[in-house]
Amino acid sequence: MSPTSLAIPSRVSPRSAGILLTPEEFDALPMAAFDDRYRYELIRGVLIVTPPPGSAERGPNDELGHWLRIYRETHPQGAALDETLPEQTVPTTANRRRCDRAIWAGLGQIPDDKKDLPTIVVEFVSAWRRDRQRDYQEKRQEYMAVGVREYWIIDRFRRIMTVHRNDPGGVVTREVKESESYQTDLLPGFVLPLGQLLAKADLWSRKHRGRKSARGGQ
Repeated sequence: MSPTSLAIPSRVSPRSAGILLTPEEFDALPMAAFDDRYRYELIRGVLIVTPPPGSAERGPNDELGHWLRIYRETHPQGAALDETLPEQTVPTTANRRRCDRAIWAGLGQIPDDKKDLPTIVVEFVSAWRRDRQRDYQEKRQEYMAVGVREYWIIDRFRRIMTVHRNDPGGVVTREVKESESYQTDLLPGFVLPLGQLLAKADLWSRKHRGRKSARGGQ
């Protein structure tokens, strides 16, 4: 569907894909206006509607959220984590990106998820080539430009986690291997064992393939 200039909708669904909105108009849409079975982003003034992430992305994302909450509740320095939410809209300069997980740290209070920029943004790479390009290139540029402190790209296909960090001297990039764990001074004492997270993704991927094989054999 080509971009079409329409009145601001009262209800947003897959049929709304391609309409033109300003960032302010997108931000003004109430949560009740969205069909929550889909993802919504505003890219260069065009509303993009996509299916939700698959189980191989949601599974490890839920696991990461679980680890973060255990860290906050049990670690002596867990108060560094203010909050974490899945499926969060991140306002970049001209776009509204939907990230897999947002992490707020160091605020000392519960964040306003409409106004407070996440400290860390996490994306789980999907199988779609277009999405991979967005995760590795477009989103990296946008998140770093607006001041996100760290951007984590967790890639179950390449078996690595790429971390882009906004430092005073510029953006520093590090790759974490499957056999390694990652730590950041933004969450002191929190340890992310990448192999365990990838194993969770693999588990869901195998279940998905098994269901497809079973249907094919019927």
